Amino acid sequence: MKLFQLTIYELQVLLKNREVTSIDVTKSFLNRIKNVDKNINSYVTVTEDSAMKQAVKADKKFKKGGDLPPLLGIPIAIKDLICIEGLKTTCGSKMLQNFVSSYNATVITKLQENGAIILGKLNMDEFAMGSSNENSYFGPTRNPWNLETVSGGSSGGSAAATAADLCVASLGSDTGGSIRQPASFCGIVGLKPTYGRVSRFGLVAFASSLDQIGPMTKDVKDAALLMNIICGKDQFDSTSADTPVPDFTKSLVINVKGMKIGIPKEFFIEGLNQEVENNIKEAIKVYKNLGAECIDISLPHTEYAVAAYYILASAEASSNLARYDGVKYGYRADSGKGLMEMYRNTRDKGFGEEVKRRIMLGTYVLSAGYYDAYYLKAQKVRTLIKKDFDDAFNKCDVIITPTTPYPAFKLGEKVEDPLQMYLSDIFTISANLGGIPSISIPCGFTNNGLPIGMQIMAKHFDEESIFRSAFSFQQNTDHHSKKPDLQFF
Repeated sequence: MKLFQLTIYELQVLLKNREVTSIDVTKSFLNRIKNVDKNINSYVTVTEDSAMKQAVKADKKFKKGGDLPPLLGIPIAIKDLICIEGLKTTCGSKMLQNFVSSYNATVITKLQENGAIILGKLNMDEFAMGSSNENSYFGPTRNPWNLETVSGGSSGGSAAATAADLCVASLGSDTGGSIRQPASFCGIVGLKPTYGRVSRFGLVAFASSLDQIGPMTKDVKDAALLMNIICGKDQFDSTSADTPVPDFTKSLVINVKGMKIGIPKEFFIEGLNQEVENNIKEAIKVYKNLGAECIDISLPHTEYAVAAYYILASAEASSNLARYDGVKYGYRADSGKGLMEMYRNTRDKGFGEEVKRRIMLGTYVLSAGYYDAYYLKAQKVRTLIKKDFDDAFNKCDVIITPTTPYPAFKLGEKVEDPLQMYLSDIFTISANLGGIPSISIPCGFTNNGLPIGMQIMAKHFDEESIFRSAFSFQQNTDHHSKKPDLQFF
């Protein structure tokens, strides 16, 4: 295998044993990006010079020896709404196309302190609003399994780059499924940690009560390795939880005997793609054969999740995006006849259609006369959805569902119908509303060769049960080891 095809832990062994250099590894990925990404469009910024400088420093540390940081020499890429000092943070928007971050997000500081090499910033739906990566100012990211299909969103660049071996692993963010849905579409592992498990400092906000940074990797073991690095209480984020961070790699055991797995009837509904349903049922059989107890459960308020989510997320977005006014930073349109016209022109030309749609929706549901009817009611539904999960986890250890109702769809297929696009996240949104951890792992393929993802959810701060069940599945299947046939390379 070529260096760019390896996982974090495989590269760790080679680097530690000095069988390869960090320069070799970094060059392998940079060459891969040059040859492949023109067809996929996963990167917005490639930091070739700084990556090579980091690789040189890493090799000096390897030569010196001693106690080495765990990610030393490992090339990782970052979704372009996570701030890195001195680099552009565009959020996939014209509004921030030339904005350069003046500081590091906490997760970036942690990655750099642990030796990671940053390859660049990855494409995304504008301000993380989208399910297909077609809302980016920099053009859509294509799915490496089929270039005519979407990569998913909003972390489509992160998913596609990881699947196409354009980085060892990546970071994404998940507000309503934006890590797990593209992970499912692109056949990789994507984890949304418990809300508060990972600091959001330096993450450009979409919906502050829902956003969470998480790893997107080639397999479950790599996800655990990254989680060990990026988790923890942060003095710069008051919503980060002061909860002990376990060594997640200790949960990587092949043992689900006696584990209770909940199968919610609300996720096996009319409209679920037949191939997706068949593969999920086959995955459940794997767990049964391994000694897990699969039980039927109910999450009765699931049907209200999409409506509640798009009210709450849009309301928070309308507030968070008010700062982009052409005055402080970012894009500024001609002032026209005065200040108000400059505001209008800036926001009209700086934001894309989907972002403007959600700002208007959010402003509406927060307005006088509608707050109680929409926003307050959605908050009450959110409480009921959280209670559904609390009740369910009294009966089971983890919950298994499809990640998405269908595999990756064609580019342009849902662009004209926003409601159909919103339904792409119907199975992932509940975990964000409940604040619980959730992972998507590959569990099969369609007859046309498109990946299918399985979602595993657990109670608050119980990522360990997720890793245990996901790792056990991967060690007994080979779906995660299959690669897209990139004939254009």
